[in-house]
Amino acid sequence: MTRTPRYDAIVIGLGAMGSATLDQLARRGLRVLGLEQFGIPHDQGSSGGDTRLIRKAYFEHPDYVPLLERAYANWVDLESRRGEQVLFRTGAVYIGLPDSELIAGSIASAKQHGLAYRELSADDVSTRWPLRVPDGYRTVHEADGGFVLAARSIRLFCESALRCGADVRGGEAVREWRETADGIEVVTAAATYRGARLIITVGSWASGLLPRLPTPLRVTRQALFWVWPQHPEQFELDTFSCWAAQLDGYEGLFYGFPMLPARLGGQLGLKMSHHAPGQLIEPGKMQSIDAAEFETVRAALAAIFATDLGPVVATKACMYTSTTDQHFIVDRYGDSERVTFACGFSGHGFKFASVIGEALADLAVDGRTDLPIGFLGLARFVAQPAGTQE
Repeated sequence: MTRTPRYDAIVIGLGAMGSATLDQLARRGLRVLGLEQFGIPHDQGSSGGDTRLIRKAYFEHPDYVPLLERAYANWVDLESRRGEQVLFRTGAVYIGLPDSELIAGSIASAKQHGLAYRELSADDVSTRWPLRVPDGYRTVHEADGGFVLAARSIRLFCESALRCGADVRGGEAVREWRETADGIEVVTAAATYRGARLIITVGSWASGLLPRLPTPLRVTRQALFWVWPQHPEQFELDTFSCWAAQLDGYEGLFYGFPMLPARLGGQLGLKMSHHAPGQLIEPGKMQSIDAAEFETVRAALAAIFATDLGPVVATKACMYTSTTDQHFIVDRYGDSERVTFACGFSGHGFKFASVIGEALADLAVDGRTDLPIGFLGLARFVAQPAGTQE
């Protein structure tokens, strides 16, 4: 087994978070190595499927909003450095009951942080898009909402890192890692790599490489669908909006995107999905999606789409890795000063990749970050009950 030179930092996993971290470290002048068990980019984990929603009026928790402001700035910075667009501000339309988490939570976050939004009438919605608003529902429009191109972003982060001197190894799965007296060793089938710091961003494989996490992670199979609607011209980019809907009687929410033109690559058709916990699976053992699985989604979406969604033209399976509270984990690993990690993005993490990469690089290099990630730390899972002592 080959022994290699020592690195300032090693990043395991070059999906969304790892590729952004690698780029941050390389641009800071560190000698950095990135390891990925698949290709770069790949569709075997949580980042496949072309597009990911991005929005600021964050119903999940208002504490995410400052991170989103920084994420938007970092996405724009990536575009300016690499000369390719990844962030598309199509606007985003949210439909739900007035007291639903989607509507009430989005408005609360927007008000707390002074974000621009508009409430639209049912006529406003039906005039602009092939959507309808059920009786008793409200609609919020966020002009800053849109999508990020997932695979393109990962590729651009890694290209940037490579051009800044990073080493990258694809198709090289990590067997184990360990702390030594003077740093870290990472073992693959090809080599043993040595470094001063380690950052682990392996998505659904996190439990295997981070066995001492004080909280379980739930890995589920999620279905993505693309259809060919009866009137495709109504759903084209620059015509249609990103959207999300929380419908009475259904868990979670439904969401979707405009159709991508061929020049942007990606899958043919109109993408949509159901954001709700799927079937429990083991990483690497994900079954494909059958078109018949869309029929439940189709039936639900009949309440808000004013046109026939047409046949399924493609499907894709991806994975959610969820925490018990549905919030991310970004922290040091245990009591180690050399190992940092991020995991448990619970199906809503990609939009944050550009800022999570910055936070992980800060933690690895400086031992701290000014970014407001305290609410995402491990302490929330290991806090002692009142009145107890360690």
